[in-house]
Amino acid sequence: MSKKRIKSSNINWKLLVIISSAFLLMIMFLIPTILVIPFQGNETTANSVETAANPTAPAQTTTQTLESPFHVNVLRTESNEVEQVPLEDYVVHVVASEMPADFELEALKAQALAARTYIVRYLMQETIKELPGEADVTDTVQHQVFKNNEELRQIWGSDYHWKMDKITEAVVATQGEIITYNKEPITPAFFSTSNGYTENAENYWTNELPYLKTVESPWDEELSPKFRDQIILTASEVEQKLKVNLSNNVQDFQITRTASNRVKTATIADKTFTGREVREMLNLPSNDFTITRKDDHFVFTTKGYGHGVGMSQYGANGMALEGKNYQDIITYYYKGTTIETLEQAAPTLLVQSNS
Repeated sequence: MSKKRIKSSNINWKLLVIISSAFLLMIMFLIPTILVIPFQGNETTANSVETAANPTAPAQTTTQTLESPFHVNVLRTESNEVEQVPLEDYVVHVVASEMPADFELEALKAQALAARTYIVRYLMQETIKELPGEADVTDTVQHQVFKNNEELRQIWGSDYHWKMDKITEAVVATQGEIITYNKEPITPAFFSTSNGYTENAENYWTNELPYLKTVESPWDEELSPKFRDQIILTASEVEQKLKVNLSNNVQDFQITRTASNRVKTATIADKTFTGREVREMLNLPSNDFTITRKDDHFVFTTKGYGHGVGMSQYGANGMALEGKNYQDIITYYYKGTTIETLEQAAPTLLVQSNS
């Protein structure tokens, strides 16, 4: 009887050892798994942006928080409805609408400052805004081009996520910053492509602004597909659009130029226009143009794209490609300016928005 008990005890002991060993082995395998597998729930950060869908795009942050001190009321011109948009979200969508997302990050940051500065200055102005409802601005070039998420998805398709992520990163990095001159928000004019130089503000508009002065912009010719163009118009089209009577004499066209080589004045058939007027009336890409007559046609050869005042977008991208940061870009194109926070430069606007 005692031998059976001893044998039974040995079997139980061996079984206990086997079970214990198996349990220890299971723990050894499970612990690394527990440590490696992250939380896989649906938790997200407010205003998070999805990971880039384009595998060749630069790696971007996946959670980027935008903090807006006030809203911008945007009139959607197609629907005639007013869309209330937080400031920094408004800046994201303006940058997305105004500058190619594949530009360098520092160029996108510079564009974000220009967009934010424009709307802050506009809201600070004590002018009557003749827009329906409570609208502050439109979504067109009358103010700044603005497209919402749905519109950008339609334009970008499968590139939407990485493009929006990259632009949001640029806005987050600069949020709350604006461009000032003598402690006041500037008029942050910008355009697509220079002819090699930017233009003095007074040569295109009527007001002289000390920070909108001619600077060299050598990057545009190499980088921009819009640097050169040719527009061909018939003589009758020119006559109709400029409301002049042309002869067969080439001397009908007499041109003077600014220091940046853009057309200052053009005398056509004894009628004098500014370069801006000719550009807008004939729908030319730039007011740097030459005119050649071929039989009953006129060939307008242009350099640059846009009015030429302020920051060249392709120039900004060229500077970024050379390693310059957004502060370098801003202070180069906007002479004598400073980058300040909204608290420093627009405290009254913040008080009004919070009241």
